Amino acid sequence: MYPLLRINLEKLRHNAQTIVEMCRKRNIKVVGVTKVFCAIPRLAEELVKAGVDMLGDSRIKNLKKLNHIPVPKMLLRIPMESEVEEVVKYADISLNSEISTIKNLSEEAIRQGKVHDIILMIDLGDLREGVLKEDALSVAEEILELKGVRLRGVGTNLTCYGSVIPTPDILEELIEVKEAIEKKFGQKLDIVSGGNSSSLYLVQNGLIPRGINQLRIGEAIVLGRETAFGDRIPHTYDDVFTLEAQIVELKEKPSYPKGILGMDAFGERQVYVDRGTMKRAILGIGRQDVNINDLIPMDSCVELIGSSSDHLIVNLTDCGHPYKVGDVVRFKLRYGGILSCSTSEYVEKVIEEA
Repeated sequence: MYPLLRINLEKLRHNAQTIVEMCRKRNIKVVGVTKVFCAIPRLAEELVKAGVDMLGDSRIKNLKKLNHIPVPKMLLRIPMESEVEEVVKYADISLNSEISTIKNLSEEAIRQGKVHDIILMIDLGDLREGVLKEDALSVAEEILELKGVRLRGVGTNLTCYGSVIPTPDILEELIEVKEAIEKKFGQKLDIVSGGNSSSLYLVQNGLIPRGINQLRIGEAIVLGRETAFGDRIPHTYDDVFTLEAQIVELKEKPSYPKGILGMDAFGERQVYVDRGTMKRAILGIGRQDVNINDLIPMDSCVELIGSSSDHLIVNLTDCGHPYKVGDVVRFKLRYGGILSCSTSEYVEKVIEEA
């Protein structure tokens, strides 16, 4: 059945092994992030085989799927107070920035007879989650007074929201916060979580500070690229995930709509250019499944034109291949495309060993 998301297990394993080995040379452990493929257990198991030290996801529903895999699980998104019970149950460690939530985690962990590990997130300029540096000591002090939770380390997130590129100077600030907590409270912290795939360029170039000992890696594993500058990581694959969509209509039509133009189905006003008659194909996939901007046709002659909820329109005018109704058009995917296709229940998933 189409549309179909094809997943190459061998390439996934290879990418993960390549990145794990790169990080280990710098004494950095890798949290394998599973959220982009909705924590499909078979894929998560492959990351563990490849050597990741922990599995991380932003959704408790995804962590539940991974409960059988014998490695620590990390909740990547700041916990919601409504999910505290399940956070303690299904996550061994979580990223936190709100002391009220940490207190709730403490109480719940005591009820469950557990100790839940905490990484205190520090906002170093990207303006997503994290306490400010000047507040870190006071928050750490409150955490250390609680039972049921254990302060394991500090972490930061860069690039995802504010597009701030991690630099040695910025990550040194994180290490300084860790050292200040240790010095003031005599409490050893064993994790300094220095970001995500955007920090890998520092690893590659030998620039990452020595004190950083953990990275949370998702995109680099599934797409073979670091995310600070978008550069490919040598000896990795960018086609672990590919999308196949079937042609449901193929006709020659004008390139410019006829009639008075208003808004499309999404309330947007489109701009069209009259390019004469085109050989236009409609594929059985749409914006409900994937954003057109996340698609990269594997046949370079295929031109993306537009999409609606359930249809993707492409221009095949310059294609030498004799496409016909029922044929399949293949795409590589950007990160958002993997995420949305993995999430869509209307996209079939097929895992291949090679």
